[in-house]
Amino acid sequence: MYKNVLVPVALDHAEKGNTALAVARQLLDQGGQITLLHVMEEIPGFAASHLPEGTLRRNEDAAVNALRELAGGAGDVTPKVVWGHSGRTILDYAEDNKTDCIVIASHKPGLEDYFLGSTAARVVRHAQCCVHVMR
Repeated sequence: MYKNVLVPVALDHAEKGNTALAVARQLLDQGGQITLLHVMEEIPGFAASHLPEGTLRRNEDAAVNALRELAGGAGDVTPKVVWGHSGRTILDYAEDNKTDCIVIASHKPGLEDYFLGSTAARVVRHAQCCVHVMR
C-alpha cells in the first residue's frame, strides 16, 4: 500500500515500537522503505553546559543502537535520530522525506491530553499524509 512508511518510536516505550513496526510491515509495498524515527528533545543551553563533554553524542549513539536492535537487521528498515520537539519534528521529517504513511503508537488519553494534546494527536491533526494510530 505504501512505499515510504515512518514509524516514530519513543525509546522509553519500545514495546509499542515493536507493534508499530509490525503494522508498518503489513502496510509496506514490496520494495518499500520503513524509517524508525526517534526524536531527542533539545536540552536548554543552561542545562547542557553542565553535562560532561560528549554526553549528548553518546545519548544519540545509544538511541541509534536501540533503533537498530528494534529493526533486527532488516534491510528495509532505516534507523534515524533527530533533535527537536517531537510533534513538530515528526511532521517536518515526514514532509521533507515524502512519507506516504506514519504509523504511530498512542496511549489512552487522559485529562492532560485534552488540554495539551499528545504527540500522536498533533501528528494526526497536522500530517500531510496518511496516519495509522495504534493504542
